[in-house]
Amino acid sequence: MADTWQKYLEDNRSRLLNELIEFLSIPSASAVPENAADVERAGAWLAAKLARVGIEHAAVLPTGGHPVVYGDWLHAPGKPTFLIYGHFDTQPVDPLSLWHTPPFEPTITDDRIIARGASDDKSNLFLPIIAAEALLATTGRLPVNIKFFFEGQEEVGSPQLPSFVRAHRDMLACDAMLNADSGQYSETDGAVMVGLRGICSVEVDLVGPAHDLHSGVFGGAVQNPLHAMVMLLDSMRSHDGRILVDGFYDDVVELSAAERAAMARLPFDEQRYKADLGVTELFGEPGYSPYERTTIRPTLELNGLWGGFIGEGSKTVLPSEAHAKITCRLVPNQNPDRIIDLLTAHIMGHTPPGVRARVTRGHGTVAYTVPADLPAYAAVRDVLRRVYGHEPFEVRSGGSVPVTALFLDVLGAHSLGFGFGLEDELAHAPNEFFRLSSFDKGQRAWALLFERLAE
Repeated sequence: MADTWQKYLEDNRSRLLNELIEFLSIPSASAVPENAADVERAGAWLAAKLARVGIEHAAVLPTGGHPVVYGDWLHAPGKPTFLIYGHFDTQPVDPLSLWHTPPFEPTITDDRIIARGASDDKSNLFLPIIAAEALLATTGRLPVNIKFFFEGQEEVGSPQLPSFVRAHRDMLACDAMLNADSGQYSETDGAVMVGLRGICSVEVDLVGPAHDLHSGVFGGAVQNPLHAMVMLLDSMRSHDGRILVDGFYDDVVELSAAERAAMARLPFDEQRYKADLGVTELFGEPGYSPYERTTIRPTLELNGLWGGFIGEGSKTVLPSEAHAKITCRLVPNQNPDRIIDLLTAHIMGHTPPGVRARVTRGHGTVAYTVPADLPAYAAVRDVLRRVYGHEPFEVRSGGSVPVTALFLDVLGAHSLGFGFGLEDELAHAPNEFFRLSSFDKGQRAWALLFERLAE
């Protein structure tokens, strides 16, 4: 049967690529209020595509925030049911001036499709739909039962998703979730994602005088909230990268020597890594490799800092407020709520005199680890071995996919990553792109996976 659906994919490649371009053209940036209708439009586009393919019950469903899209094909009696997850919202495009082409006018060059959302996650979620289309068009059925579940709010922390999933347990029930919001190791090497870090976030406001002051008249007599913020933030992390918040590492489970040795076997070219990032030196917690620092160790990062006058020229102002955004990536056994409590206690205990601190709690999710005995795990390994011609690497991601923990908690379903994005594709940055080689490879891989999961 593979020859039949493979030929369908080859014969329809141009049309399918044009459909992807159309999908990428929708500016579904969920964090931008004026793009809310576009997020809805992207969901409607997906639901219509699922229906055309032959997926049943395809619909855009409200959540109280940005919507989700659901559809299913459940005509494989005695076979397992898999939920395929992805997200159709994108990051904002800022700074627009750094884009070489308009971010929502997809451009193909050098075997790459350049557009916001190309790698994260529109192209990746489109691949299993294409695979299902090819199988249904050529065989009239799918080898296993499939449910598609795509959200439009991942890039803003999925605020309404937990309540939606809890309210629709029966609709979403499955044996395992296949996560299209994932990637491979390289163009030539497959990867099985065995772990993801969790995340939590806070926003800090330091408030000083009732209004901005003349720095010449009042400077030296009144605490400057920006200076206070710099001192506060500096108290959170040592100069070599170790986090200084009391209790932060209490629940961190150290990997065994054997686990760390297995991680060390992954290919890593430090010189190329630095060159690709445009840095001359790497930085991080002592005693750990760069790969370990970005996957199995927790972090505390300053994501934004502002206050006072930031326009062109000079304005001698002593600002009344300063603000900072902080996120922490978490490892197994760390609880996001506890970490936020520790951060809050540290902030309140280290706020310099003369300003008042206010902490706003953000979203959080726990880290996730894939069980080695998960039946779908062997299927994913087998398919990647066939597609890439050799054994895939077992890798861990420094990023977070909150639905993995949510689906395990609410649905009792474990998750496996099966996406084809690569780390260098500038996700969340200007000039984001997706390789057309991955577009072709991913379609075939998903069709093979559907067949393998039925065995």
